[in-house]
Amino acid sequence: MGWSVKLLHSSVFAVCSCCLHLFILLSVFHLSNAQNATTDPSEVSALNLLFEQWDTKAVGLWNLSGEPCSGSAINGTDFEDTANNPAIKCVCTYNNSATCHITQLRVYALNKRGEIPEVITALKYLTLLKIDQNYFTGPLPAFIGNLTALQSLSIAHNAFSGTIPTELGNLKELTLLSIGINNFSGTLPPELGQLVNLEQLYVNSCGLGGEIPSTFVNLKKMTIFSASDAAFTGNIPDFIGNWTRLTSLRFQGNSFEGPIPSSFSNLTSLESLRISDLSNVSSTLDFIKNLKSLTDLTLRNALISGSIPSDIGEIFQTLDRLDLSFNNLTGQVPSALFNMSSLQYLFLGNNSLIGTLPNQKSSKLQTIDLSYNYLSGTFPSWVTSNIQLNLVANNFTFDSSNISVLPGLNCLQRNFPCNRNPPLYANFSIKCGGPMMRTADGTVYEAENSSISAASFTVTSTEKWAVSNAGLYADRENPSYVENNLKQVTGTNTPELYQTSRISPGSLRYYGLGLQNGPYTINLLFAETRFAARSSQTWDSLARRVFDIYIQGNRQLKDFDISMEAGGVDRAITKTFNVTVSENHLEIHLFWAGKGTCCNPVQGYYGPIISALNVVPDFTPNVSGIPSSTRKEKSRTGVIVGVSISVGVVSLILISVLLYIRLKKDSEDEEVLLGMGPRPNTFSYSQLRTATEDFSPSNKLGEGGYGPVYKGMLSDGREVAVKKLSVASNQGTNQFVTEIATISAVQHRNLVKLYGCCIEGNRRLLVYEYLENKSLDKTLFEKDGMHLDWPTRLNICLGTARGLAYLHEESRPRIVHRDVKASNILLDANLFPKISDFGLAILYDDKKTHISTRVAGTIGYLAPEYAMRGHLTEKADVFGFGVVALEILSGRANSDSSLDDERVYLLEWAWKLHESGRSLELMDPSVTEFDENEALRVVGVALLCTQGSPAMRPTMSRVVAMLTGDIEVSAVTSKPSYLTDWDFKDITGTFSTENTQASTSSEASKSKNHNPIDLIPRGDQMHSPLNVTEPRLSDLIGDGR
Repeated sequence: MGWSVKLLHSSVFAVCSCCLHLFILLSVFHLSNAQNATTDPSEVSALNLLFEQWDTKAVGLWNLSGEPCSGSAINGTDFEDTANNPAIKCVCTYNNSATCHITQLRVYALNKRGEIPEVITALKYLTLLKIDQNYFTGPLPAFIGNLTALQSLSIAHNAFSGTIPTELGNLKELTLLSIGINNFSGTLPPELGQLVNLEQLYVNSCGLGGEIPSTFVNLKKMTIFSASDAAFTGNIPDFIGNWTRLTSLRFQGNSFEGPIPSSFSNLTSLESLRISDLSNVSSTLDFIKNLKSLTDLTLRNALISGSIPSDIGEIFQTLDRLDLSFNNLTGQVPSALFNMSSLQYLFLGNNSLIGTLPNQKSSKLQTIDLSYNYLSGTFPSWVTSNIQLNLVANNFTFDSSNISVLPGLNCLQRNFPCNRNPPLYANFSIKCGGPMMRTADGTVYEAENSSISAASFTVTSTEKWAVSNAGLYADRENPSYVENNLKQVTGTNTPELYQTSRISPGSLRYYGLGLQNGPYTINLLFAETRFAARSSQTWDSLARRVFDIYIQGNRQLKDFDISMEAGGVDRAITKTFNVTVSENHLEIHLFWAGKGTCCNPVQGYYGPIISALNVVPDFTPNVSGIPSSTRKEKSRTGVIVGVSISVGVVSLILISVLLYIRLKKDSEDEEVLLGMGPRPNTFSYSQLRTATEDFSPSNKLGEGGYGPVYKGMLSDGREVAVKKLSVASNQGTNQFVTEIATISAVQHRNLVKLYGCCIEGNRRLLVYEYLENKSLDKTLFEKDGMHLDWPTRLNICLGTARGLAYLHEESRPRIVHRDVKASNILLDANLFPKISDFGLAILYDDKKTHISTRVAGTIGYLAPEYAMRGHLTEKADVFGFGVVALEILSGRANSDSSLDDERVYLLEWAWKLHESGRSLELMDPSVTEFDENEALRVVGVALLCTQGSPAMRPTMSRVVAMLTGDIEVSAVTSKPSYLTDWDFKDITGTFSTENTQASTSSEASKSKNHNPIDLIPRGDQMHSPLNVTEPRLSDLIGDGR
């Protein structure tokens, strides 16, 4: 028997081996024939014309030697390979394998523009046409109906308009039709009901409306129907219940009326069902009992009434996500629901559920929203802060055993009890999704940057305000509930308010707690910062964000679209509402009702977003504004003193003596700090000594003009840079306080943050954020510096310009930096630029046009009027920026004596190249790929910024606009006089100003150590060998970083 089995196996192996060889031979034969076949000439011509109109061309994987049907078009290469785009597929079996016909065409996500030309009909063998994620416009032409071999037509994420041609009904072989996210109008043609082979239909966000045609009853092979965010009306068709092959159905954000057809109980193959935002007639959950294949069930805001089936845990064995929120469900929460082995996400918020929480919960269920119900009792043991849980607005009982389990939840129950008797507050301002910020008008926006999840809430420690979120991003992994951006929002004096925003896929609420009753004004601050501008004409510019705004439960705005209201993206808009608070609390609710695009710029991206809000009274309040915790602490202290009066008196006497000694010692420091506006955050010297390991030389980052800078690690884990101001720097207390006040008063993403300071005795230290890539000069000029590609260099230029524009034009008070140079531009982990060293900043108010003061700056970056006359305006910074811009582009310092004479001074060399039309030769040789137009734009801006006359230099806001291409770069017509009038060949001359002794060339070379100069007018004028009105070129563009 064993032998015969071996023989059988051997025989089978031999047969299989023969079959395999035969298959390989046939494959080689067919491939050989295909390689010998040629593409139909009419199709070659049509493809050429098509690609010409769409401004695209074949990739190197096919069209070998001018033959389209070659290479990847015939050899089995993955058609969806990202490197194979645009792509074609061919079949070469026609005319006895002598002719190839193009059967598939893909031009995907290339942001191509144009229309569909009629020449495409020459590709009559096409079975697949995929041109998603471009910016094609015009109508979907009727002649598409002539491509009768088409099985898959996908044109989503474009800007097609007009009506859908009835001729699409001729495409009887279609199995997939995708026209979503376009600008069509009208209704679905009844002729589409003739596409009886259709299996997948995507019409979401396509612009169509009206009723779904009754002819769709014929589409019984349908497996996926996605129709969200489209204005379809009437009832959901009953005949859909006969599409028994359906696995996925999406009806969200439509205008359908209920009820959900009972025939849907026939859809037993359904795996994902999402229906929301129905009107008029309610439905029950009876129809879901047969849908045992579901993994995703969303019936949100769909007028669902009745109770949740008690046997729901037995019905669904694979259900992963259940969302029945914003309905009219009653009764208790079934225990079986919490013990389902597959369920991970449960949303039952905003119903009328009663009873207590189930005693047990499966370990897999980790996200639960039960907010806005009528649940009561205490918490079972599974309620902890380790799961995502929102129980806001219920009737739970709190005592010492559970009040700390979910901190602050007691304040967010149905009666909002905290701080009501008496109320404490009459205003609040929140920086949604971001850190605390103070604006120029004095408004302090409190930080709201705690971690928020799909089901969560946060109450501030002062119990002044709170935030609650409920909603899970569909089809998106690792979502963030904060939107960060690097854009400079326009239409506001405080663009930094819009650099972080809170975002939600469902329901986002903010609460004011303990408010004095009366009328209030609510300001909600929005900006659409994630989408591309429509003017860019790219597929991701087609995104739309739409949501509703409720105040105190009343809808104030329906279908609010930020960019539409603001007139574009990256533009701030404030929506103002007036409301009367009558029960000491306020609720602001942003609600996603299923509308807007779903997957732009990434899959599963939608829902409300807000940057900041503030609420102010329209009456004169008489509340204390002091948190209850502070009052309780004072009360507790009074009790202790009352009980132990004698001990307290003695203690107070001792404390008074100690305070007197300490105050006497540090009276000057306290006087300085008290004399400031907002008191800065302070550190003790011992804290900073520990953070820097006793100012270890190994932690030393560098030595500036005012002393050394050390890297440190605070006890909370923050890395910091500690500037230890030396006594030798002669920086007095007033100047030190000026620096603190200056940096504390401004916050911008392109400015280094000041965390605080230390004043102890004669010690003066500043604590900044630490930027790991250090300064720009080290990156650009040192041999071991990082390589910066062109986009990074351009972004550094632009970021620096934005930071200076903020200092000059939007900061209050306005600020002139006075020492703009490469070493004062620091780079973070992402090579994002931040301007540092405000110790030289001069503050001035809007009424002043200039300041005459002592000169403090760095040779090589000094503007002529500032260097020679001490005449300071913001145009001195503009000059310095122009020099830095040229350094960034060229990768070299503004002066380098190791180079040829004509190239020693960067400004001189730049002008020579500019005048001979060779400006691109300035580019750093290590940068091999760059956009020539962008590079010329930077050069032009730099030459404008370094004009001799301040009046001829642009403002920094114009610099930003020119660098971004929003406005044209002004023509540079005049070479500066400091280049034409001075003897730039004599490099022995040194810097001299009126009332200032001339220095020697060796002294000038000290600027290579990155030290700023500080030329102070003296009482005794020293004779100078130089004419003060004719400084030498080396004085202004000499060494110095």
